[in-house]
Amino acid sequence: MRASREVIEDLRRRIDRFHGGSPSRKSLPFGIAPIDRHLPAKGLALGALHEVIEHGPAAEFAGTATLFTAGILARLKGPVLWCLTRRDLFAPGLMQVGLHPNRVIFVETHRDADVLPLIEEGLHEKGLGAVVGEVTKLGLTASRRLQLAAEASGVTALLIRRWWTLAQKDLTHLPTAALTRWRITPAVSESMPADGLGRARWQVGLMRCRGAEPCSWIVEACDAQGRLALPSDLAHGPHPAQVRKPAAG
Repeated sequence: MRASREVIEDLRRRIDRFHGGSPSRKSLPFGIAPIDRHLPAKGLALGALHEVIEHGPAAEFAGTATLFTAGILARLKGPVLWCLTRRDLFAPGLMQVGLHPNRVIFVETHRDADVLPLIEEGLHEKGLGAVVGEVTKLGLTASRRLQLAAEASGVTALLIRRWWTLAQKDLTHLPTAALTRWRITPAVSESMPADGLGRARWQVGLMRCRGAEPCSWIVEACDAQGRLALPSDLAHGPHPAQVRKPAAG
């Protein structure tokens, strides 16, 4: 059995090198053991491209994916370049998950097509902590360019996939060159004596990851330092916080 695991790990390293990656890639741990153990880099791989997709009721207007992304940024060092086309980003909400607006450079365009070139330009700036882009369309060619740019500079790219129609939503299911694809869904919080007192919960779905199978976990939402938490009532189960393997998407 041990020999089989060694063969699998060697195969993963070879596949990673084939895709231009590195077995010693730096990562940002989530601090949730079941998630970090599942990821090949033992956390979110840095210097790479990642996608985050909102899921659930009224997902086109919800902000769970944005808060999940902002929580990651809060735990990275350096300024953040945030590229967007709509003025609906709520700065106090970013502060609640640890991302101070003073760290964020906002770049607004009028067309979705202009966002990707801005992201790529930002990825060439090694002084940035990360680059965020809110986009609807993302093809293989464009995503490969962003992945290569992130690898070359070491700057992490996080793309929040947004849509406003069902046709646009279907575009988020198409394949890209992103290292991971996450789907964030609001989950039912722990019952409390009074409404509004419990910490929000999310279902964090890993839809695609190079070197790992899809999986999904229930976690408590980011705190004021951008950290997720394992719900206390789920922490002692046989597979803490894990729910199901999400359908491909």
